[in-house]
Amino acid sequence: MSQDVIYSINGSVISVLHSRTFAMREMVYVGEKELLGEVIRVDDDRIMIQVYESTTGLRPGEPVKGSGSLLSATLGPGILRNIYDGIERPLEEIQKTEGAFISEGKSIPSLDEQKKWDVTVKVKAGDRVTGGMIFACCQETSLIEHRSLIPLGMDGTVVKAATDGAYTVTDPIITVKCDKDETEREITLMQKWPIRTPRPIIGREPISTPLITGQRVIDTMFPIAKGGSSAIPGGFGAGKTMLQHQIAKWCDADIIIYVGCGERGNEMTQVLEEFGDLVDPKSGKKLLDRTCLIANTSNMPVAAREASIYTGVTIAEYYRDMGYHVALMADSTSRWAEALREISGRLEEMPAEEGFPAYLPSRIAQFYERAGYVDTLSGKKGSVTLIGAVSPQGGDFSEPVTQNTKRFVRCFWALDKSLAYARHYPAINWTQSYSEYVTDLTGWFSKNVARDFVDLRAEMQSILHEEAQLMEVVKLIGSDVLPEDQKLLLEIARVVRVGYLQQNSFHPEDTYVPLEKQYKMLKVISYLNRACQPLIAKHIPVSLMTKTGIFDEVIKMKYDVPNNNTALLDQYPAKIDAALAGIE
Repeated sequence: MSQDVIYSINGSVISVLHSRTFAMREMVYVGEKELLGEVIRVDDDRIMIQVYESTTGLRPGEPVKGSGSLLSATLGPGILRNIYDGIERPLEEIQKTEGAFISEGKSIPSLDEQKKWDVTVKVKAGDRVTGGMIFACCQETSLIEHRSLIPLGMDGTVVKAATDGAYTVTDPIITVKCDKDETEREITLMQKWPIRTPRPIIGREPISTPLITGQRVIDTMFPIAKGGSSAIPGGFGAGKTMLQHQIAKWCDADIIIYVGCGERGNEMTQVLEEFGDLVDPKSGKKLLDRTCLIANTSNMPVAAREASIYTGVTIAEYYRDMGYHVALMADSTSRWAEALREISGRLEEMPAEEGFPAYLPSRIAQFYERAGYVDTLSGKKGSVTLIGAVSPQGGDFSEPVTQNTKRFVRCFWALDKSLAYARHYPAINWTQSYSEYVTDLTGWFSKNVARDFVDLRAEMQSILHEEAQLMEVVKLIGSDVLPEDQKLLLEIARVVRVGYLQQNSFHPEDTYVPLEKQYKMLKVISYLNRACQPLIAKHIPVSLMTKTGIFDEVIKMKYDVPNNNTALLDQYPAKIDAALAGIE
């Protein structure tokens, strides 16, 4: 058979004529530089390949070689603390060898193959092993123990096992005689997995545990569960990246995967620098010790942007299979959808709404469905929580990416540009946002926080919704003509908005708030509301109540009460009674 060569080049998409060599989704090497590509269409007379690197300088007639395998992520110790591009090339290693610019076709291993890890072998000769079982452990970082897993399809008997010691990711650790074909195969600390294929599990667990973020508007009003999925839509400058930073820093996930998908280069640089400097509040060590960063900026090849999301979620599933709780931040899925649209256009596919391909909803579903709280093949429980930012053009939530994302996530944190410009952070709009996890988490909150926690949440939401309706009237005729009970509602709503929902990420006591303090703050606000009701019944003006200063004192309790001394909040009901007693 004659050699397969390039026939045509259309941006990142190339074609090969009359080939019977390649399979659908096969990874291929394109041109003299051996650029990485993937087969995306197989016709009778033509093969279409998307190239994950710049095709500048590529010519028709250059060779195309198959790999015989799918586009895969390399998995093993050394992923954490690393910074990759969309196809898992280590950017720091590339910088050391090539400088600031990445040349095409360079094949640098995703993992450091020279570094030795202090490995503890968990199996011995004669043991039965199955796919997904833990066979060795090593300390990947100061915070995370890496648990190496038997590759899928390697069920069999261990015939040889190495002793505990220092090994590289390419050294054989055990030799297994496989049941399937009676062959003996060596297993190392490193394995590969196709990025578009979800890793197998035993089964899914009911979602019943919240992902605690320390952000009051999320934990109380719109909670997300471990193994859940959430979208953060918002226009330019609404605070999507900042909110994801806060969640990454403070949430109680074991491991953070941050995927910068098509973001601006200077913004991504800031993210990388900040993550390198952040200190993990739980351990006092570098947050990077439990973080993997995937940086795929807007000026990088568009096809790699499409792959970066899958690379990130595959790494997340790998650590989930070890028994860890993983949170993946994707910033942003709109840029990913734009990559799909561009590639679809080059393939001359029939466009759907706003030029996006007709299969956009199914691709979004495939991504978010990889979230879950699961029983793993290693016998442990783990979870992947997916939090995807959406960047609708002009802040229009009716555009296709936002609308299709809403179909597949159960938590929706709508960011409001007007709140962000008013310096109200997090700028989550409480009338447009929702969480369907509240009913799933009610039992956990009742058991671990307080029985009336969810009731207090409902009370605050009711106050905010009534305020939103009243503000329509206030805009027309002003607040002076409102009856006193409605004026009180507006004042209590102000306490909820400014004193509870607004949070200062630079204040040591307010950047993270434990659930116990959140609950007690809700109790204080609820008590203030109930304490004012008898005064309203006696026709005492709300203006006299506000002059006592108690409303402002309740607002400032988030700063005045330390997180490690929430008992001080128990004194606030007495303060409220004393302040209001003076005007009766």
